[in-house]
Amino acid sequence: MSEEFEEDGGGYDVDDWQRLAPFTGRVATLDDVERRAAVFALSDTLNARPIDMDLPQPVIWWEEDGEQAAVAVQAEAHETAEGEEMEVLGLILPDGSGVVALMDDVDLVDEADPVWQRLVAEAVEGEEGED
Repeated sequence: MSEEFEEDGGGYDVDDWQRLAPFTGRVATLDDVERRAAVFALSDTLNARPIDMDLPQPVIWWEEDGEQAAVAVQAEAHETAEGEEMEVLGLILPDGSGVVALMDDVDLVDEADPVWQRLVAEAVEGEEGED
């Protein structure tokens, strides 16, 4: 990822999320994750392939604690040993942390989406209050 990403911890707000570097074109390896070029690498799956989608992509991630703003920077399809297909996303949260989510657990949104913008702003404000 870029030097700027490393220096500021990788966080973003509604105005600069586009600078997040996507991982595209192939399936990530553990080396890619260790270099911080990719969010995840899955090894116990079959027929892994990248998903063709525009990245980075704003999303609303639905997790246990509710909805969170995120940006998808990695997208891969994997098959389980049982033949089920999983579409997996590598997400970056506004604080710069990376998480892995299933495509079924996110809504793809436009950067102008008011809910996404509110969630990003709330996350950024929450970080500033912790300093």
